[in-house]
Amino acid sequence: MDFEHKKILVVGMARSGVAAAQLLRASGADVTVNDSKSEEELGAQLKSLEGLQLTRRFGCGAMDLLEGMDCVVISPGIPDTAPFVVKAREMGIYVIGELELAAQLSRGTLTAVSGTNGKTTTVSLLGEIFANSGKVTHVVGNIGYPFSLAALVSRKEDVIVCEVSSFQMETADTFHPHVALLTNITEDHLNRHGTMEVYTALKMRMFKNQTAEDYAVFNADDPGLAGLSSQVHSRVLKFSRKEEVREGAFVRDDTIILRLDGSERKVCKTEEIYIPGPHNLENALGAVCVAGAMKVPVPVIRHTLKTFRGVEHRIERVRELDGITYINDSKGTNTDSTIKAVQTMTDPTVIILGGYDKHTSFDLLSREIANSPMIRRAVLIGETAMLIRTSLERAGFTAIEEAESMGQAVEKARNAAGKGWNVLLSPACASFDMFRDYEERGRVFKEIVKHLEPRT
Repeated sequence: MDFEHKKILVVGMARSGVAAAQLLRASGADVTVNDSKSEEELGAQLKSLEGLQLTRRFGCGAMDLLEGMDCVVISPGIPDTAPFVVKAREMGIYVIGELELAAQLSRGTLTAVSGTNGKTTTVSLLGEIFANSGKVTHVVGNIGYPFSLAALVSRKEDVIVCEVSSFQMETADTFHPHVALLTNITEDHLNRHGTMEVYTALKMRMFKNQTAEDYAVFNADDPGLAGLSSQVHSRVLKFSRKEEVREGAFVRDDTIILRLDGSERKVCKTEEIYIPGPHNLENALGAVCVAGAMKVPVPVIRHTLKTFRGVEHRIERVRELDGITYINDSKGTNTDSTIKAVQTMTDPTVIILGGYDKHTSFDLLSREIANSPMIRRAVLIGETAMLIRTSLERAGFTAIEEAESMGQAVEKARNAAGKGWNVLLSPACASFDMFRDYEERGRVFKEIVKHLEPRT
């Protein structure tokens, strides 16, 4: 869509909505910004809009603002079933999300990563790989940096690495990555999407506009992706840490191999990857596929795998105090992600679990914890504490305490841990019952840990 001189309503003034308004004004659109919160409540969030010619409609709903609009841009937090969205479509108004808007207006080669888990680590790793190859690289999307801000400055020769969520795919239309990677699919966000079939279909939408000139990358080890590669029209690459693949990346004799265009290249030894755990080996293999498809030299990939230190809030070592290591995995917002964190532990561990209820089962996680030789105790917080307790006890794990706050949870975990142990925050839940987002939850945990006094 050509947005110049069009009347556009942007709904939701979080980071992505503010960035969308900036991009639309730079593109010559007549922009109205809206949020149900008042201007006073939004406060500093609106600072980036100072000096821009905009119509501001705060402290009200969007339903009464639709008349005369050519397009409505919604934030990822707004479902496409929201009444004003349904009404807009009935009126013939074009409805898109910020991600789709930015994709239409950006320049550069677009790569994308989606999946239930591993997205943030993989896009961050790819950002490092492309930057180390000498490309101006923009790491955007669900990772927290709006795609629209990159679209304002991107050039044709740049690389864009986009983390894509199922929420963002609800309003995708022309989104077309040259290389797209699907890490895995497990149960998540069913409170919004309803069924696994809908959730899976939204993940697969990332490939919808690809052609035979593009690449689709799939995790061959993930049962949730079985058969999905046959649905795409692009060239398929796969990655596996368990078996060799026809084209893509795999492990042979503890060495990562890239097999592409009829040739094989050794990338590095698996033990040389800086970030630990089998899930991070999968993330590395997926990144190798994407980088290979983008013609990044193998020595650059090798160097980056050896030096990339991971991302904040994902199995992040915070501090060692009195012989106890505190680990922040606040990014563990679903059970599969926390299962991977549990599997990474190599020392006795007290785990802090719980948060906002996304209507998913905790039984697989509970069995993993009950069978783990390393998880010795669980401290439960938040809205799902009783649900998790019931699930853990059903699995035979009874070393459980509950806490009213993060501070109390850390104190109880510390008291239960011994020398050489870990205290692991990996909630297996979203954060919205107690915190703004998983980042705030992780920062609160880290601040509490950093202010603990040594015991005499």
